[in-house]
Amino acid sequence: MYKIVKKRELNPTVMMYEIEAPAVARKAQPGQFIILRTDEDGERIPLTIAGYDREKGTVSIIVQIVGATTNKLGHMQEGDYLQDFAGPLGRPTETEGIKKVAVVGGGVGCAIAYPVAKKFHDIGADVTSIVGFRNKDLVILEDEFTACSDKLVIMSDDGSYGTKGLVTDALKNLIDSGEQFDEVIAIGPVIMMKFVCKLTKEYGIKTIVSMNPIMVDGTGMCGGCRLTVDGKTKFACVDGPDFDGHLVDFDEAMARSVIYKPFEKRKYDESCNLFKMEVK
Repeated sequence: MYKIVKKRELNPTVMMYEIEAPAVARKAQPGQFIILRTDEDGERIPLTIAGYDREKGTVSIIVQIVGATTNKLGHMQEGDYLQDFAGPLGRPTETEGIKKVAVVGGGVGCAIAYPVAKKFHDIGADVTSIVGFRNKDLVILEDEFTACSDKLVIMSDDGSYGTKGLVTDALKNLIDSGEQFDEVIAIGPVIMMKFVCKLTKEYGIKTIVSMNPIMVDGTGMCGGCRLTVDGKTKFACVDGPDFDGHLVDFDEAMARSVIYKPFEKRKYDESCNLFKMEVK
């Protein structure tokens, strides 16, 4: 069992949890993920490691409430226990040789982008962070990004915070103004990562994306997280989650990501109704 030692609301639908998991904390690196179950009957869901404290033996995860399990997590409190918390899984983000990097995050993907930006900052790289949200109410981790970025650009779709526009607009403006990046790392909705890669390909800038497709076992055996990269089948859980964005078949990834949407919606509605009955 894994104790929730801290819970923090980042916005109305996004929570940060600090979980007591010493074995995971000892090995965790930015870019990796864990798979958890809330209880014995719960489903397995993958969540990216948002931070870790080796001395305290804790691991931080950030959860957006979108499905049945995340809804159940949303109702758990400090002092409650998770059934399983397996990891770290996947390959850590590679940083060797990178002296100037642009980390681009979109929406809740910023939860994954932040530890990556912090890792580059900690090794002495020049870090430009570009983060985008639909509106001001959905902004998360601004203070954390400020602390680990040499330059931080915040974009919002409606202009209610930062600069109005898309993260690709900000990235293009920086490149056109003379900024030269060794690498761009894009983390967020698949459609966002696709267009970041389309832009950087025009400029010949190496771009890494973090893919988070459907996962079940996290060991490459179920095949649920398969992707096509450079014409070859890869598994995000063991070959990734980081891949060369210029080689990823994003259209296939987007098509596969919506296969289970009707099932997820039904399970979410069922979990909401069950919680309402328990409250009564």
